Amino acid sequence: MLKKILLSFLFLFLLGTVLTGIWGYRLVYQPNISLTNSGSDYLYIATGSTFDDVLQNLAVKYFILNTETFRRLSELKGYSTKVKPGRYRIRDRMSNNQLINLLRAGLQEPVQISFNNIRSKGQLASRIGRKLEADSTQLLSLLNSAEFAGKYGFNSENILTLFVPNTYEIYWNTSSGEFIERMAKEYKNFWTAKRKLLAREIPLTQTEVSVLASIVQAEQNRFDDEKPVIAGLYLNRLKSGMPLQSDPTLIYSIGDFSITRVLNSDKNIDSPYNTYRHSGLPPGPICLPEISSIDAVLNYQKSNYLYMCAMEDFSGRHHFSETIQQHAIYAKRYREALDKHNIKR
Repeated sequence: MLKKILLSFLFLFLLGTVLTGIWGYRLVYQPNISLTNSGSDYLYIATGSTFDDVLQNLAVKYFILNTETFRRLSELKGYSTKVKPGRYRIRDRMSNNQLINLLRAGLQEPVQISFNNIRSKGQLASRIGRKLEADSTQLLSLLNSAEFAGKYGFNSENILTLFVPNTYEIYWNTSSGEFIERMAKEYKNFWTAKRKLLAREIPLTQTEVSVLASIVQAEQNRFDDEKPVIAGLYLNRLKSGMPLQSDPTLIYSIGDFSITRVLNSDKNIDSPYNTYRHSGLPPGPICLPEISSIDAVLNYQKSNYLYMCAMEDFSGRHHFSETIQQHAIYAKRYREALDKHNIKR
């Protein structure tokens, strides 16, 4: 009789052990994420999210198979009270343990951000707002703040020269202020001792180099080999006191970037960016110049050129002239080409 009782207890103990092992396996190691469309996807956890927010996000978008086991293990491992925001790559058939370890450690993947072809602060804020958690309205407000720009040695007109177009890896949950702080560090790294020396030799400040580079960029965004020539031409004008008379600055003043033909009437527009009416550089950049355009200014080609005109074959290249007489010939050819193709604006 005693033997039967002992065997019964042993059986129940073994059964309990097996069931506990099965439950423990399901709780910790059994795959609990099912991604039907791909092998991996991203989970975005917004700043200030609670554990229930994370659970709901997983349940709605990523089909977590068993929310209760995920919740239970999260509580046991202390994740449920220590949610960290970010962008996390989750993979098909991840277990609760794998997912919780990832989220608890905050092992998010950065976002790659590129911001080429930017013409305004609003466009930059919108581009960044689509890639990061940072609010585009708040970012634009900071860029428009003279007090904020002053912290970095800029004003609200030239603050865009702080941003050097490139591809950067940034964490998704970066705030607007943190984003600008990161760009300030990148700006400092970009302006090496060599670049600073070249700027002083022109002589221009770093901001002035970027402003001029933005005009070079707007004049030539296809053929980098022309950029040092254009930069040298505009520096010749600056040194001689001649207005820059840059058509892209008129287009920027108008605000219609679809314009392909500048009219004489445009030259009368009342704007500090109208370089036909105002001598010297405009108060800020007319776009974010690429690194090649900044370096083209720093390494400008010396010449006696004072004039340039787009080639009449619409190749994107330019004729360069030392005299107004030669320039007039090229300008006439270009106007005739525009008329031939019925390009009015």
